[in-house]
Amino acid sequence: MIAGWLPSWNVNASSAAVAALSGLGFGLSLIVAIGAQNAFILRQGIRREHVLVVVSVAALSDIALIAAGVGGVGALVQSAPGVLTVLRYAGAIFLLGYATLAARRALSGGSLVGDATGNSMALGAAVATCLAVTWLNPHAYLDTVVLLGSYASHFATPDRWFLAAGAMLGSLLWFFALGFGARYLAPLFARKTAWRVLDSVIALVMAGLAVGLLLS
Repeated sequence: MIAGWLPSWNVNASSAAVAALSGLGFGLSLIVAIGAQNAFILRQGIRREHVLVVVSVAALSDIALIAAGVGGVGALVQSAPGVLTVLRYAGAIFLLGYATLAARRALSGGSLVGDATGNSMALGAAVATCLAVTWLNPHAYLDTVVLLGSYASHFATPDRWFLAAGAMLGSLLWFFALGFGARYLAPLFARKTAWRVLDSVIALVMAGLAVGLLLS
């Protein structure tokens, strides 16, 4: 019974492998960049606060967006520019707010011991922030849904889903490496000066992204 519901794909192992590797490379090229999402995950990773939850939320969100793009939602997004406009302004407001908080942290300094300084982030706040820097960012839709979806459309039906699997794997590898690898920077960020530099960079990145959204 179940087999009758499955698509009858004739999968070529060679083309499937090429599609998967293409998806891996294309996906990594889109997410390995300084942005709101990566900056937030980096900071949480250095502080070792809710890292598993944060990287899981980011990776699962990316997987959902990739699936939507390969599934053809990209065309729908392109046909409804009003949705992206609303997201653009909402994302800009959120990023400006986050930039302000980062700037305040840069001025006051910080440390790795969040509870001792009163700067630790609650689990709910961490999840909400990760969701916001992902789903309120129009670039996430343009990159994973529109660009990746358009790229996937050049592949045959079976291969495009192998491409999607490769892109999803890239997201998993990147976010987990970023979140859990950041802890090795802990000795450097034991100093308040390093935290001030990081938060200053985050504030500039967030503000720059917000201005870019407003002007785009």
